[in-house]
Amino acid sequence: MTVRFPLRRASYLLGATLILAAGPAGQPALAAAPADSTGNGPAVVGAAARSPLAGAFERAGARYQVPADLLAALGYAETRLDGHGGAPSASGGYGVMHLTSNPKLRTLDLAATLTGLDPAVLRTDSTANILGAAAVLRSYADAAGLDANQRADVDHWYLPVVRYGGAGDPAVARLYADAVYDLLGTGFSTPSGTSVAPTAVSPQRGAYATVAPLGSSVNAGTDGVGTLSTDYGPAAWAPAYSGNYTASSRESAYPINYVIIHVAQGSYAGTVNWFQNSAAGVSAHYTFRSSDGAVTQSVRDKDIAWHAGNWTYNTQSIGIEHEGYVNQASWFTDAMYRASAALTRHLCDKYGIPKDRSHIIGHNQVPGATHTDPGPNWNWTTYMQYVTGSGGGGGGWTATVDNTTSGRFTASANWGVSTYSAQRQGVDYRYANPVAASDVAWYRFNVPATASYRVDVWYPADPGYNDSTPYVVATPSGNQTVIVNQRSGGGQWRSLGAFTLAAGDANKVGVSRWASGTGYVIADAVRLTRL
Repeated sequence: MTVRFPLRRASYLLGATLILAAGPAGQPALAAAPADSTGNGPAVVGAAARSPLAGAFERAGARYQVPADLLAALGYAETRLDGHGGAPSASGGYGVMHLTSNPKLRTLDLAATLTGLDPAVLRTDSTANILGAAAVLRSYADAAGLDANQRADVDHWYLPVVRYGGAGDPAVARLYADAVYDLLGTGFSTPSGTSVAPTAVSPQRGAYATVAPLGSSVNAGTDGVGTLSTDYGPAAWAPAYSGNYTASSRESAYPINYVIIHVAQGSYAGTVNWFQNSAAGVSAHYTFRSSDGAVTQSVRDKDIAWHAGNWTYNTQSIGIEHEGYVNQASWFTDAMYRASAALTRHLCDKYGIPKDRSHIIGHNQVPGATHTDPGPNWNWTTYMQYVTGSGGGGGGWTATVDNTTSGRFTASANWGVSTYSAQRQGVDYRYANPVAASDVAWYRFNVPATASYRVDVWYPADPGYNDSTPYVVATPSGNQTVIVNQRSGGGQWRSLGAFTLAAGDANKVGVSRWASGTGYVIADAVRLTRL
């Protein structure tokens, strides 16, 4: 049955959380339920053994024919399924699903139109918020032309998810949607009991399949996408809107005396996207991801980001945002602490900033500050130990494996040896024809600790080589694949991005022959750098 919307009417129930009283023709109405003890919305009637939110996802998914697991993964990527009491994020997003109302993205307003619910209810009631997000996603699926069979397959929802995130930069848009699908692939659970089991996903990215992931310098056929920072090697570069910062020439114009630590009150992709939004009026130099410590630079070190709320401190500081919310300690992972501390250590060394709490400060310490971040859940002791090196931060470890490195490279006899290209790393490199079979050439590393690592690859480029070579990165949650165009960009280190790698001596990166393109697949060298 086709779901028709907007809903014709809604009922506001006294003494109970608002639940829809009437839905589209032929659709059962949602029943009223008492509020749960978590403050995240109504309890699920008859489902005491499950998370209070589980029924809300299932019922919203059924009503709008959106996969419930997709809804949950999107919400988890945005907020860890915490509605924050109806308070907005930095970019004007509300509730567990981050329904947004700002001049560039109005999913909250669209949800109100589609469901007939008051925006105030959509902001504060988790069940209504989830329902509104499902309605928005369904409208985007209809606009994308998804039929009933496609709507039943989570892999076909990639483009609606991209649109929900609202990013204008294709690399940031892919970052946002990939985060949702990564969660579907790995599964997740929350302390309150909501969980999604791991499932194999193959998202249908459409035009975004040719967009290099943010933080990857590989050429995937899109100019200007996947650029790396020139200020800090491990960082991706996604420039903020020019009206959200002040161009300058530090340190000749102003000294850099401080590093200011922020918490974004939002997700990683959402924060990077917000700095690119002309309505934001704010920016920071760097933003870190919670899960693995990946980092994106939005404003050059020489320029003045608008982050401190104090012009003098803006001119004299580097601002670092961290994915998450001040009242949720779960966002502050060891991987993010370590990676952020490595950047702060680098900045202190580069600009002569003392590594102490008088110069590495929180946003709340800026004179005249109205913000409280990084808040009471930020572990300053751990962070400063990592910055100074007294806590075993580990940043900077690096190792390189070439195809000739003894005991570290393995490949079948199907891989030939060549010295044809002068762009090679070392004396030679390996090549093979693409086939519909994996036949991976593996690079083995003795990784010192489970942490976030930047993966760089070196290959010679040639017009006759493959334009869709799959590089495989073995992570604790399963193999991840990055497609590289080996017809260009060769003869230098190219970053595949940041990945969590498990400690131990094992195959960590490989080159597969299972390529969709034509031409030789090349395996030359791989480098890992701990962040």
